[in-house]
Amino acid sequence: MKQFLLFLFILGSFRLSAQKIYGTVFTDKGDLLPFSSISIKKNSIGASANSLGKFSIAVSPGTYTVVCQHIGYTTQEKQVTIGSDDIELDFVMNVQQLVMQNIVVKSTGENPAYAIIRHAIQKRPYYLKQVKAFQCELYTKDIIKLRNLPDRILGQRIQDEDKKEIGVDSTGKGIIYLSESISHIAVQAKPADFKMTVMNSRVSGSNDVGFTFPAFISFYENNVNVFDGKLNPRGFVSPIADGALSYYKYKYLGSFWEDGKEINSIRVIPKRKYEPLFSGVINITEDDWRIHSIDVTLTSDAQLQLLDTLQITQFDMPVVDDVWRVKNQVLHFALKEFGIDALGNFVNVYSNYSIDPVFPKNYFGNVIIKYDTAAAGKPKEYWDSIRPVPLERDEAKDYEIKDSLNRIKQDSLNSSSGKSADTLQGKLKLYTVVLNDIDRTHYTKTGHYDWGITSLIDGLQYNTVEGVALTASGYFKKYLQHPHAYLEIEPNFRYGFHNTHFNSWLNLNLDVKDPDNLKTDLHSWELSGGKRVSQFNKDCPITPLINSLSTLFWGNNFMKLYENYFTSLGYSKKFSNGFGFKINGLYEDRLPINNTTNFTFDKADTSSLTPNYPYEKISAQFPKHEAVIVSVDLSFKPGQKYIELPHEKVSIGSKWPLFSFNYTKGIKNLLGSNVDFDKWKLMISDELNLKLAGTFKYNIGAGGFINTNNVFIQDYQHFNGNRSLGAGEYMNSFQLAGYYEFSTTAGLFGVGHIEHHFNGLISNKIPLFKKLDWHFVAGSNALYINRANNYTEVFIGLENIFSLLRVDFIEGYEYGKPNITGICIGSGGLLGNSINLGSSGNGEKNGSSF
Repeated sequence: MKQFLLFLFILGSFRLSAQKIYGTVFTDKGDLLPFSSISIKKNSIGASANSLGKFSIAVSPGTYTVVCQHIGYTTQEKQVTIGSDDIELDFVMNVQQLVMQNIVVKSTGENPAYAIIRHAIQKRPYYLKQVKAFQCELYTKDIIKLRNLPDRILGQRIQDEDKKEIGVDSTGKGIIYLSESISHIAVQAKPADFKMTVMNSRVSGSNDVGFTFPAFISFYENNVNVFDGKLNPRGFVSPIADGALSYYKYKYLGSFWEDGKEINSIRVIPKRKYEPLFSGVINITEDDWRIHSIDVTLTSDAQLQLLDTLQITQFDMPVVDDVWRVKNQVLHFALKEFGIDALGNFVNVYSNYSIDPVFPKNYFGNVIIKYDTAAAGKPKEYWDSIRPVPLERDEAKDYEIKDSLNRIKQDSLNSSSGKSADTLQGKLKLYTVVLNDIDRTHYTKTGHYDWGITSLIDGLQYNTVEGVALTASGYFKKYLQHPHAYLEIEPNFRYGFHNTHFNSWLNLNLDVKDPDNLKTDLHSWELSGGKRVSQFNKDCPITPLINSLSTLFWGNNFMKLYENYFTSLGYSKKFSNGFGFKINGLYEDRLPINNTTNFTFDKADTSSLTPNYPYEKISAQFPKHEAVIVSVDLSFKPGQKYIELPHEKVSIGSKWPLFSFNYTKGIKNLLGSNVDFDKWKLMISDELNLKLAGTFKYNIGAGGFINTNNVFIQDYQHFNGNRSLGAGEYMNSFQLAGYYEFSTTAGLFGVGHIEHHFNGLISNKIPLFKKLDWHFVAGSNALYINRANNYTEVFIGLENIFSLLRVDFIEGYEYGKPNITGICIGSGGLLGNSINLGSSGNGEKNGSSF
C-alpha cells in the first residue's frame, strides 16, 4: 500500500532559463475546465491543464499560435509573442456547436454514424501500421488520493501509524502517491521493439524513483490493452475494431470544423452490459477517417476490475504530413473496494515526435525500461521550470510536507549519532510479538541492518507426533559495504510439548548483485544446518494449519514427519538472459519418529488416525539411515525482458515459456551415506493471454529414475496431493489425490496441469453471475506412470467470488477404482490469485522446516 506504482518517461533536455506561457481554461459559464489539451500549432510541443484548468508551457522567445482543445468544446487558437517575460493566456471555451449538414440518412433508417464507423474500421489497419518507428518525449504526472480508509481491511486493523506512513490523516483522507517523470521513448514496429529511458523522476516524500509500465493505449488495436491487462486480462473491444459493429451501437451527434477539416462526433454505446466495451464519444475526421480525439469510460458493467470507473481521454495531433500521434492522454479513475474510497489522475503529455528514425544497431535489447542512475536527483526548481501540467494546491503542499519530513528523517539517520529508526517504529510489546510479525530497521554510521521475529501464533500447530508444537523464527539482515550485497541469518527453534523433542537450526544467506551495470542479476550462497522436523515430501503439500484443523476436528493426520540432523550448502545464480542455475549439496541423518498422541476433539475420530509414515507406499516405519544428495536445477525463459532501476533489475516476463530441469543424485558411502539413486525431471510452463477468449495456463513435464539401487521413501518422486477442503497449489497439485498415493521410483512418468480462466466469458451471459462478476475456470490435472498406475482429474469452478475466492468442483479418475468427486476452496480473483489456502507451495528453503 506504500506505493501504487505508476508511469514514467522523459521530456529530454530543457533549459532552466526558458519562458512560460501559462493560464487557465474556463467554460463560457465561468466554470473551470479541467484537463484541456494545450499545444503549439505546427509544433509537437504540448501541455495539459490540471483538474483546476491551469496549464503551463515552457518555450523559447518567439511568436506562437497556442491551441486549446477539449472534447465537447470549440477549439480556440490565440497568437502570442513571448520575449524575456512569462505570459499569462486564459481561454474561455464555448460548447461545441455540432451541425448535421451533408448527412444522408439511408431509407433503412440506419443512423449515419454507421457509415463513418465502417470507413474508420476499413482504415484502422492502415493507421495501426502506418508508422514503422518513432521517438518521442513524455511527461507524466500521477496522483492517487484517498477519500476514505477504513479502520479495518479484511479483518486487518489499520493503525494510525500505518495511515501516517502512507500519507493520510486520522480520518483516512490524503494523497498517498504523487510522482512526476520525464522520459524518452523509442518504438519500432518490425521487429516489435520498445525502449524507454527515464531521465528524471520524482516521488513525493521519497528519494527513490517512481515505477510503472507506460500507459500506451491505442484504439487502433482491435483489442485495447489498458495497464498491461491488469484491469481486465481479456482487454477491451475498440470502438473501431474489425468486429465492433457486433458489440456497439453508434449515434451521430454532428460535425465540427477545425483547421479546415471536418470532424464527425459519434456516441459509442455498448449493445450489452457485462461485455468489455467502452462508452462515450469518438471523433473521426471526414474523408481520411482517422481518430481525432476520444473520451470514453469503462465501468464494472464493462468487466472493469479493481476500479469502479476509468475515464480515458486522448487527443491526437499531426506531427508530420498525414501522420498523427497522441499528444495528450488523461486517465481518471475512482475506486471503492473493501471500504477504501480512492480516486486518481494519470496525465501523459507527449511531445517532440520523430517519425521513422534510424536506430543504431543493437539499440534495442532485453531492458525495455531503463532509469538513469541520477533519475531522482533533480531539485524542485528544475521541475518547476519544465512542468507542462501545473501543480494543484494540495499537490504542492504534499510535496512540501513529505519532502521536508523525508529530509529530516534522512538527516537524523545520517547524523553522527546513528539514530535508530525505533523512534519511528514504536515500542515493542509482548502481545505484539505473540500476535504479529515484527520487522525492525536500525541505522548506524556505516549503514543499516534489519531484524525481525515471526509471530508465535503463526508458529503454533498440532500433530500426532509432537502434540502441540511451537516454532519460533527470526532473522537478522546486514547490508554490507559491497554496493548490492547483504548477509541474512535466520535462527529457528521448535519444541514438541508431547514428545518433548527440541530442534533448532540456522540458515545463513549471502546475496550479491553484480554492480557492473546490473548485467548479472543475482548470485547467492546458502548454508544451513542443525536438527529439524521435515515432511517426507519437501514441497510440503500440507500446511501446519490445515493439518492441525483436520487432525483435531476430523481425525485426519495427513502430515507425515521425520527428524534429521542436516547440513546444506547451495549456490545459485541468475543471468539477465533468462538463464538461472542452482547447485545444492545436502547431508541428512534421518531419524524415524512415531505418533505419541491420539487426541482429537471427537473421540470417535481417533480410529481414523494413521501411522506417521507414508503408509500408502511403505508398510512399516523407514529404518534410520544417512543420505548425501547433490541436486542441480536449471531454468531458462528465453526472451526475458527487464526494467533496470538505478540499483536493481526487475524481470517483467517473456512471451516464451519457462523451461525447468532438475537432476538429483544420491551418493553412496560418502560420509556414511546409504542412498544410491539418480533421478531427473523436466517441466515446461507458461501463461497465454488469449484476450477475449480468456487466459490459458499449463505446466507439463516428465521425469524418472535412472538408477534405483537404494532409494528410501524421502527420495521417491512425490506428487503434491490434497485431501483438505482448502485447495492445494494450483498448477502443481492433484486436488483429490492422496499425499503419497502416487509416489514412485519409476523409470519414466508424465505429469500435466492445465487450466483455462474464462475471465468473464460465458458467465457474463448468466444473470446472477454477471451481476456478481463471478468467472468460470476449468481444467485438468493428470499423472501417468504406467497403464495400471495413472490418475486424472477434471474440474470446473467459479473464481473472483467477492474478488478473493475460487471454488472448484472436481471429479477424479484412478485406474481400477471408482470415480471420486469433491470440492476445493482456494484463492482466485482480483486480490487472491497468489494465495493458496491448502498448501504452502514453498517447500524447505535453505534447510528451514515447512
